Amino acid sequence: MFPDRFNLADYLLHHNLEAGRGDKVALRWRDEEHTYAQLADASSRLASAFVDLGLRQEERVLLALSDRPEFSHAWFATLEAGGVFAMVNPLLKEEDYAYYLEYTRARIAVVDAELAPMFERLLEKSRHLIAVVVAGGDRSDERPELHGRHQYAMADLVAEAPVGAGRAETHKHDICGWLFTSGSTGRPKAAVHLHEDFAFNIERYAKGVLGIREDDVTAGVPKLFFGYATGTNLMFPFAVGATTVLFSGRSTPEKIFDVVERHRPTILTSVPTMIGKMLALEESGGARDLSSLRLVLSAGEKLPEALQRQWLDRCGVEILDGIGSAELFHIYISNRPGAVRPGSLGQAVPGYDCRVVDETGFELPAGETGRLHVRGESAALCYWQAHEKSKETFRGDLVVTGDLFRMDEDGYFFYEGRADELLKVGGKFVAPHEVEECLLSHEAVREAAVVGWRDDEGLVKPRAFVVPVPGQPGDDAFAESLQEYVRTKLSPHKYPRVVTFVDDLPKNDRGKVDRRALSQI
Repeated sequence: MFPDRFNLADYLLHHNLEAGRGDKVALRWRDEEHTYAQLADASSRLASAFVDLGLRQEERVLLALSDRPEFSHAWFATLEAGGVFAMVNPLLKEEDYAYYLEYTRARIAVVDAELAPMFERLLEKSRHLIAVVVAGGDRSDERPELHGRHQYAMADLVAEAPVGAGRAETHKHDICGWLFTSGSTGRPKAAVHLHEDFAFNIERYAKGVLGIREDDVTAGVPKLFFGYATGTNLMFPFAVGATTVLFSGRSTPEKIFDVVERHRPTILTSVPTMIGKMLALEESGGARDLSSLRLVLSAGEKLPEALQRQWLDRCGVEILDGIGSAELFHIYISNRPGAVRPGSLGQAVPGYDCRVVDETGFELPAGETGRLHVRGESAALCYWQAHEKSKETFRGDLVVTGDLFRMDEDGYFFYEGRADELLKVGGKFVAPHEVEECLLSHEAVREAAVVGWRDDEGLVKPRAFVVPVPGQPGDDAFAESLQEYVRTKLSPHKYPRVVTFVDDLPKNDRGKVDRRALSQI
């Protein structure tokens, strides 16, 4: 599908110059606009600087950057130089960055200015890190304060390095990126990907399913260090010469509404939690203008059917719920524009073979629940330094997921939870996801999560954490009413023995409910 001589930076960025889009605005950030020609020039110069600093092909570059133009510069520079990007949250603790530096053996770290002092300390201890490149402050050309002789201002490197001197000859099967899992059961591990992997999904999902086009403007709730957002808000728009809108700082419903009203995106990437918060904010503060949107994307966690219908009733814009993973880079099952089936995650993306199988790998008939197997050309090579887990998950282009699904007669997939989250209650299995869906169908419940809890006899029972709608007291009477509500909707053994009311559910850095944190409460 792709030529042997292939580099993702050419496929995504530099091809826009050949297509005559050099003067088109590719990226907006704050009051700045950056054209494709400007981004290509900056990234190519930075690639030259990386090589001059000592980066060699296949070595890792750790990116700890907020959503700003320098993220694009560093990401594409890494690709052009033949390096391997490894993206992490720019809001982590020093001990977390120490882990990532040791795990990736990164030679260069590219960081926000606020992290420069921390990374100077880490550089002194690291066995592999040779340079820290620091992004600017409130302006992309601002020179940040440096804190050591091995730190370099990105603006200075871009201004001084030549164009093209760092260009590497890469093969489509060269490693170019590590995508980290969410780390729900321990330290995050990296799924190792080739240049071709990302391009395959872009052709199949971004172009084939979303129909992304040159006149689109994208914006997103999740941040670029998360592969879901790197795809939808950097790779996908650049692949077709569209425009992306970035903003630094935390995503809040107020901020997302402001971004949509100011920049008028046509595609918004979101997550279920934010969709719920945006609807709640409108209920309390009045309607906002979402008329520019033609598509809203949701992933990370299954979107509750009730929430999906509320959104459609409110703004008339379809939410394309889907599922993807670090193991396959991006979405491989998705609803289609004009063919959304609420409650489902849609159908297999063309080019991906998705099957529901039993414990022996035998494909199950429609309506039965089993583990999801996915075959596709964007499958990762392995998990880094996790050989046994790699053998369990990756079998050529087949990925054995931990997700439980059922499929209907029309090929729509319905999520039934994670295999490793099933609870055995009274000798019978309970899927927390099923109980959560039931609770969320109650008009007085805003959010809900269910985890295992051991009673006084050491037996596992479901425990629900519930965020009530505003104005609903979280008292014993409401807890009892929710327990009775679940009893009437599901098998009696599935009702939550304990209901705990909270103001918000803890989330990890990818916006998913942190079930490990809930289990420790």
